[in-house]
Amino acid sequence: MSPRHRVAVAQMNCELGDVEANLPVHRELIGEARSQQAEVLVFPELSLTGYDLGARVPEVAMAADDPRLLGLARDAGEMLALVGFVERIGLGEFANAVACLQNGEVLAVHRKVNLCTYGGHEEGKVFSKGQRLTQVTTRGLACGVTICADLWNPGLVHAAMLERPDVLLTSINSASGIVDGDFDDQANWLTCLRFYAMMYGTPLAMAHRFGAEGEAWFWGGSCIVDARGQILARADDGVGVVSAVLEMADIEAARFAMPTHRDADTPLVAALMKQRLKRDLTL
Repeated sequence: MSPRHRVAVAQMNCELGDVEANLPVHRELIGEARSQQAEVLVFPELSLTGYDLGARVPEVAMAADDPRLLGLARDAGEMLALVGFVERIGLGEFANAVACLQNGEVLAVHRKVNLCTYGGHEEGKVFSKGQRLTQVTTRGLACGVTICADLWNPGLVHAAMLERPDVLLTSINSASGIVDGDFDDQANWLTCLRFYAMMYGTPLAMAHRFGAEGEAWFWGGSCIVDARGQILARADDGVGVVSAVLEMADIEAARFAMPTHRDADTPLVAALMKQRLKRDLTL
């Protein structure tokens, strides 16, 4: 096992509904990450298509073995690249997904589990929910994969962390003001990332967009936090790649100091959840 790994996040904007226009941006950022000797690169949620697709979802959907994804996988080489796309999973059924690309192959696809249908979000109207957690290992680094609101379901995060990932990767689209009320997207996202990192002794890498999509504004802030919740790297406004080195010794020390994984007591949690489910079914 390598004692350290370089992880990177790509910050970009997307042309809504135009995969062909977004592909060259991906290639450029993949090249930039490889020049930084990154082992892992994370792109924002739906990075190939843009976010507010509505009825255009079928037009931009692709299968997991689409030649355009395989081309990006060849560009990535030995680097693991996570790219956001709309996956066609059946006739009239689509998923908000991330493709895990490496050495010309699609190693895995994560479908967003916790779809957003609140505030300005309407994902539940156009996408099918994912049903599985995803973890991919590259060069001995175990990478948990999530998409945006997957992190706003603490039960999902706990289940993902029980797989003992060395780093949790997340692709997001979080426009300012898209949640009703006074929800501060930018500040609250950083709080979310730092909390999970500290609680589980697990670094997190988050890739976000910077720029406009219609009237929506994406505030950037792509970042990498360490196993104690401290910011290792954060993108400036604009397009580019930032990276940071994760030290395995730091992760081990954080988990020894805060043994959340060790003390999770999964059988007890499962029993309590079963009791709760029984009560719900009798209502």
